Amino acid sequence: MEAEEPVTPVGRFFVQEEINQVINCVMGLKNPINIESIKAEIRNSIMIQHPRFQSVLVRNKNGREYWERTQKVNLDNHIFLIQDVNDICTDDDDEIVNKYVSDLTVSSPLSADKPLWELHILKDQNVLVWRIHHALGDGVSLMSLILAMCRKVDEPGELPTVPKPVIKNNNRSRRENIWELVMRIWLSFVYTMELFLRCFCSKRDGKTKISGGSGVEFWPRKLATAKFKLDDMKAVKNAVPNATTNDVLFGVISAGLSRYLDYHQPSNSKLLEGLRITGLGMVNLRKQPGLQDMSELVKNKPLSSWWGNKFGFILLPVYHDENVDNDPLQYVKRAKEMLDKKKLSLEAHIAYAIGNFVMSFLGPKVAMWLNNRVVCSTSFTISNVVGPQEEIMFGGNPITSFRVTSTSLSHALTMHMVSYAGKAEMQILVAKDIIPDPQFLAKCFEDALLEMKDVSKDCI
Repeated sequence: MEAEEPVTPVGRFFVQEEINQVINCVMGLKNPINIESIKAEIRNSIMIQHPRFQSVLVRNKNGREYWERTQKVNLDNHIFLIQDVNDICTDDDDEIVNKYVSDLTVSSPLSADKPLWELHILKDQNVLVWRIHHALGDGVSLMSLILAMCRKVDEPGELPTVPKPVIKNNNRSRRENIWELVMRIWLSFVYTMELFLRCFCSKRDGKTKISGGSGVEFWPRKLATAKFKLDDMKAVKNAVPNATTNDVLFGVISAGLSRYLDYHQPSNSKLLEGLRITGLGMVNLRKQPGLQDMSELVKNKPLSSWWGNKFGFILLPVYHDENVDNDPLQYVKRAKEMLDKKKLSLEAHIAYAIGNFVMSFLGPKVAMWLNNRVVCSTSFTISNVVGPQEEIMFGGNPITSFRVTSTSLSHALTMHMVSYAGKAEMQILVAKDIIPDPQFLAKCFEDALLEMKDVSKDCI
């Protein structure tokens, strides 16, 4: 063993027994899996050289968490061949894999006597399931690291192209810049006050069909996949001036949830007009948005400057409004209006700073209490990671899909979307005793996007 390195405050939060978050990344492959080829690829990869993937989590006599480097990582302790996973009487590989992963999301922690990652190989389904503890890094860090082990299908010697953010020119006047600063301060104050009200007062979402609560994180899970075409999202985005893909995604979420709640409302009652449900949206806080070019970062920058958990969250309200159904694009327009204000504010940065402060000075018990208050006062979690738009391969085997989900939360509904090679797939993880039909919910989202695309043809 080598010298110990303290775990960051956010990392310490994720290793607490009450939350113990693990990210499950499902990588579908085109051709049959060669296990020895997979091991060789990992053995020679940048991942196995990464300090976090060589370190064991240890605690000192005061209970403080540290990373302790091991001399050598034994891949046989991390890579497992999983057989006989089809226990649901179906030939649909997507359903088989989703059932397997959903079982992993409840009470399936990683062993603490080795570095906190595993790779499960579902050979019959041509699928790799990466299980990586959230204390090692967030979705952007981990996806960037996985992509650093991949190569382009068209150019086998080249790393995948990391999407670059579009930087807009700031040609505004001084008066406009001052007004923007005033609005940034005001919106940050308003959104921070709502967060405090949810932490310390009784402000919370009303009870609906998708509501979770304390203890729901231990309930059995089901997993379904909503599949979208990026061209459909782009068509909708182009129909709404200055819209982004995230605006379209949240518009789809709003429309789909409204449709789902309407469907499950008893025939003798109606949902209240203007009913609000609130989500927690994860926001990457790095100076360079999107995936990171891992090969350059490893060479040129210290680990602490780019690796780890560098994300905050924002509160995302969804309102039920029957009048919107006549124009599906209204969901996107409302989402854009709301998200533009959220992006202008410092809400995500403030949430991150508060979490860091509480873990550093008040300890994990207070942090867990605050986290539970926020999660239990809201209704769902959502995240979105933009992946490569070209086809790539791992170990010479073309990748057909990327899907991500995480350990279950007190929410009855969590959604994680990853885009790749012209499509986007969103994993919908639900507490099955509260939301027994996640496949129908996935269809609500898919149909919402298709309806928006049909309407957008008349707007272009």
